[in-house]
Amino acid sequence: MKNELENIDRTDLRILRALVENGRSADVTLGEKVNLSSTAVARRRKILEDDGIIAGYGAILNHKKLGYSIQALVLIELSSQEESKLVEFEEAVLACPSMSFCSFISGENDFMMLVTVRSFEHFDSVYRSELSKLPYVAKIRSSFLLHEVASRRIAPAILDSSRVR
Repeated sequence: MKNELENIDRTDLRILRALVENGRSADVTLGEKVNLSSTAVARRRKILEDDGIIAGYGAILNHKKLGYSIQALVLIELSSQEESKLVEFEEAVLACPSMSFCSFISGENDFMMLVTVRSFEHFDSVYRSELSKLPYVAKIRSSFLLHEVASRRIAPAILDSSRVR
C-alpha cells in the first residue's frame, strides 16, 4: 500500500490543521492562513478530498446541551469469535441508537463501545433493551466517563510537518 504522506506537503498539512480547527473555513480564509490564493486552496482541498485524506465534514454537537449528560465506555466480550458471529454482532450494533462509537479491539475484550444517555436510569434501560440483546454477548463491562480531559478529532502527531517533504 502506498504511503499517502508521499502526496502531502507542508502546505497541505497547514490546510488540514486549519480545517481540523474549523471545517467550515472558506477557501479565502484558509488561503490567508497558509499564504495561498483561494483558488490554490480550493484545488488542494479538492485533491485532499478526492484522495480520501479529508473523509468528510460535520458539526460537533454538545451532547450535554441536548440532555445527554452521561457517557459510558462499554467493553463487550463475545462467546465466540467465529467470523459469521462477529459479522452478526457488528450488524446488530449498528441498530443500537444509543451507541456513537464501536470498534473491534484486541485484548481481553472483543468490542469497545461509547454509549450516551440522559441518566443512570436511562443507561439501565439501554443496557436491558439494547446491549443485553446483542447476539453472542458473554460479558459486558461498563465504566462511566467522569470528565473529559481531551477530545480531539485527530492526534496532533498525525499532522506533524516534520514527517513530510
